[in-house]
Amino acid sequence: MLDAGHAQARGPLAGIRVLELAGIGPGPHAAMILGDLGADVVRVQRPGLLARTSDPSPVHRNRTVVELDLKAADDLAAVLDLIAEADVLIEGFRPGVAERLGIGPEAAARINPGIVYGRMTGWGQTGPQALRAGHDLNYIASTGLLHAVGRPDERPVPPLNLFGDFGGGSMFLLVGVLSALVERAGSGTGQVVDAAIVNGTATLGHLVWAMRSAGNWSDDRGRNRFDGSTPYYDVYTCSDGGFIAVAALEPQFFAELLDGLGLTPEEVGPQRDESNFPHMRELFTRRIGSRTRQEWTDVFRDRDACVTPVLTLAEAEADPQMIARGVFTTVDGIVQPAPAPMFSRTPAPNPAPPATEPTNPASAWADRTDAVARPDRSRSNSHE
Repeated sequence: MLDAGHAQARGPLAGIRVLELAGIGPGPHAAMILGDLGADVVRVQRPGLLARTSDPSPVHRNRTVVELDLKAADDLAAVLDLIAEADVLIEGFRPGVAERLGIGPEAAARINPGIVYGRMTGWGQTGPQALRAGHDLNYIASTGLLHAVGRPDERPVPPLNLFGDFGGGSMFLLVGVLSALVERAGSGTGQVVDAAIVNGTATLGHLVWAMRSAGNWSDDRGRNRFDGSTPYYDVYTCSDGGFIAVAALEPQFFAELLDGLGLTPEEVGPQRDESNFPHMRELFTRRIGSRTRQEWTDVFRDRDACVTPVLTLAEAEADPQMIARGVFTTVDGIVQPAPAPMFSRTPAPNPAPPATEPTNPASAWADRTDAVARPDRSRSNSHE
């Protein structure tokens, strides 16, 4: 859990105003993290949505919610007023939609030259598929990485929606937004951040591409170092139906693994000899399957063998390391990930629960930033 002493913390982004145009997936996730780090986030969404839903989702924490109809003239004027006071805008519409509504990057820059305009899409703002619908699985399928996930001679396995939506999507949107804010401190001018899941996901796969260029990665699924093809980097089933993760890549960890399993190097054979893998896997499978997950957890607890139990979500919440690091917190009775990363001088505040009532647009920024020093955006754009 979070240190109670952080309750009054502001976070490193205190004073930064973020306007989120409601969407799903990576956009709200990025807005959540900006709010976790102290930014004042105002979410604009359709009228009546709060009344129709009771959404306790952690991804909607740390928000002030304003309900506006972007197609109504008066409400659009209110959105433009919010844009005029914002440091960052995040939208996840298909290309061209924001422009048609009159709140695209050019319109925003005319009333607020310092705004950082974050655009989150799957395919990107350009290209032959830019206007097509899609979800995480579609985007990562097009990057080549989905093909790499799974067992040999079986179909690829969807890796939750972590690769695309959040790894390749919101994380790269955040990198872009924060980088643009740093640049704006010198130039005084904002810019557009075009974050596409296909670009970010491909970048996540940099190691795969590096190994491929060196001839050390094959398009044959399940025959590469990190995809479960090596017996010493895989998940095994225990006698009670639980699982342990084995990641003993380096020789010193492999030696500890064998010692913990009660096997000798002579029994197992050479670690890196691929022709020996079937024999090694059979030994590991039989030996690990002879004890429960807890028994193996106890065996490897104090060994540097890179062996850990595979925890369920409920078990992870109670794990001593997760507790020690404050990985999870509870907000309004709901267990959820705590803000990350940690900061020594400007720790993140405890998350606020999702809004239950809409806020008047005229006072949307008033609640949290009046008492916080606002960034100075008065610098000339001339760099003189």
